[in-house]
Amino acid sequence: MLAFENDYSEGCHPRILEAFARTNFESAPGYGTDRFCAQAAARIRSACNAPDASVFFLTGGTQANQVVIDALLKPWEGVVAAETGHVAVHEAGAIEATGHKVLALPQHDGKVNAGELREMVESFYGDANHDHMVFPGAVYISHPTEFGTLYALSELEELSAVCRAHRMPLYVDGARLAYGLAAPGSDVTLPDLARLADAFYIGGTKVGALCGEAVVFPHGEPAHFVTQVKSHGALLAKGRLLGVQFDALFSPAEPEGAAAGAAPALCAAEDTLYYALGAHALAMAERLKRVLAAHDLPFYLDSPTNQQFVVLENGAYERLRERVRVSFWERVDAKRTAVRFATSWATRPEDIEALDRLLGDR
Repeated sequence: MLAFENDYSEGCHPRILEAFARTNFESAPGYGTDRFCAQAAARIRSACNAPDASVFFLTGGTQANQVVIDALLKPWEGVVAAETGHVAVHEAGAIEATGHKVLALPQHDGKVNAGELREMVESFYGDANHDHMVFPGAVYISHPTEFGTLYALSELEELSAVCRAHRMPLYVDGARLAYGLAAPGSDVTLPDLARLADAFYIGGTKVGALCGEAVVFPHGEPAHFVTQVKSHGALLAKGRLLGVQFDALFSPAEPEGAAAGAAPALCAAEDTLYYALGAHALAMAERLKRVLAAHDLPFYLDSPTNQQFVVLENGAYERLRERVRVSFWERVDAKRTAVRFATSWATRPEDIEALDRLLGDR
């Protein structure tokens, strides 16, 4: 079976395995207070150009979303998201389980529109009965979106301005952030996110880590955040497992030997292993895109990142599933299905070539 189902099917990048083996017998304190987490946080602050940022490590995306959103909101508030946003559709009510409602806005290629957000908030406060309603307390977006699309810097600036005008934190889900940062034509950088967002996470699970997400609060974390993480059952005793991984991901893409005990090499986001893994997946996605187009498979939408969506006749979809793992996306109509192909840090050119041959035999 060829695997294009998602971007986290493999274990982890060899540099991470090597780092685990190298540090395995070093005794370290728990709960993220170890030197690996400290080094990883320093590397991330450097890549974000945010020297005062607070950095915390959690194990998964849904966990990060639930913990951070709950920490950002007051009991009477909900979080605004696109109707297709991950927290609105694919997290099994994790946000609602904390007592907070997801307030949906229309999506535009997976994105939230700043003008519609402003109109929603102004309409809410203009309603004389708003004290009987769920307050819009924060805004959730993802970059890339569920559709693999990207916010332009100008769109993020507009959203940030609306959020700050109404004192709503802007939170960015970065599960696939590396694939957005490295996308050709993208004008959004990690320092931009640190400047415009109140919280975001840097996804590791889908970008070469065994597991783990780095939550960044560029301007200060919510009060007693570690306590809130613990109360959610999300504080990992062996926090070193996450620190070691992000220390490797945010080390230089081409590491050089360092003297024992030397301070960790700090570098811009574009010079890290993390960025390099994103760039590799995008190079593979461009090859994949050409193969899909050469076999006349119609695209569901135009995605500039590692997720590519095509529309198949139902019969063709069933035949494809016998030899290729892809993700069901949605029924387009009674006869057609939208499916997703995903490349990753581990996708090889020969995988794309094998898919090309298989599609030619159909």
